[in-house]
Amino acid sequence: MNTLTTSKFQFSGQTSYYKGKVREVFGISDDVLVMVASDRLSAFDVVLPKGIPFKGQVLNQIAYKFLKATEDIVPNWLMDSPDPVVSIGKKADPFKVEMVIRGYLTGHAARTYKSGLRVLCGVNLPDGMVEDEKFPKPIITPTTKADQGHDEDISREEILKQGIVSEEDYIQLENYTKKVFQRGTEMAAEKGLILVDTKYEFGKDKDGNIILIDEIHTPDSSRYFYQEGYEERLKAGEGQKQLSKEFVRQWLIENGFQGQDGQAIPDMTEEYIASVSDRYIELYEKILGEKFVKADNSNIDVRVKKNVEDYLAKL
Repeated sequence: MNTLTTSKFQFSGQTSYYKGKVREVFGISDDVLVMVASDRLSAFDVVLPKGIPFKGQVLNQIAYKFLKATEDIVPNWLMDSPDPVVSIGKKADPFKVEMVIRGYLTGHAARTYKSGLRVLCGVNLPDGMVEDEKFPKPIITPTTKADQGHDEDISREEILKQGIVSEEDYIQLENYTKKVFQRGTEMAAEKGLILVDTKYEFGKDKDGNIILIDEIHTPDSSRYFYQEGYEERLKAGEGQKQLSKEFVRQWLIENGFQGQDGQAIPDMTEEYIASVSDRYIELYEKILGEKFVKADNSNIDVRVKKNVEDYLAKL
């Protein structure tokens, strides 16, 4: 099965290029970005050696749907999606923080809690909670946005103290984060899912307006539980049935890898890769309530190049 793991695109009018862990971003002229969602898989801030079929398509198409579904709350960067793995939108100057919002004690928050700490990013965590339990109300636990290596937890107070974001802008970021998370929570509930936690990235457009950028509510940026059986599993102390990238992290942990120096990435068999692809497609179909239609991946590079160039020619 063909995957898009390394692209070598050069688009008409291209002025810049950035390769992230999963996405590649191409600047066109002064104000347009072409974002290509690859099939690369990252965990613990490490890109794993093999791609996952259709992962980029899943991420791109989920993000597109949710950006469209939340543009009445906060303006976003998106203009259109001319290819299953491509979104095109307007450039923005990104804030150097990621707005992480958590509705449940899960993942990194749960690991922090188990260590005995009761403060995460300056937010006090209630005593007596168990893993996967719902917080009294969602908490915002920002991280710094690292160009390389690990993002780091940071508190609201430290963000303002360091002048990373102005207080006026940060208040707006918090407001947008809570409202978009609420919309995502409602949309997930309609499909029998719980939006557990997620992260948002924001920037300012050329007119100085705060806009939502990058992806939202995808399995790479979010965690979902199934509503059915949630309470029973919680009471029994069992792990939740979930749709997110956490299952990849758990597989890595079980095989002795957490991104630490000296640790070897476990072998990704064809069977394992197929299972990860199936999980991504399952989330797509569950969260959007529609059948996933696999794109023709016989020659992904040629397809992407043609679709992007055709779109740019019309701008």
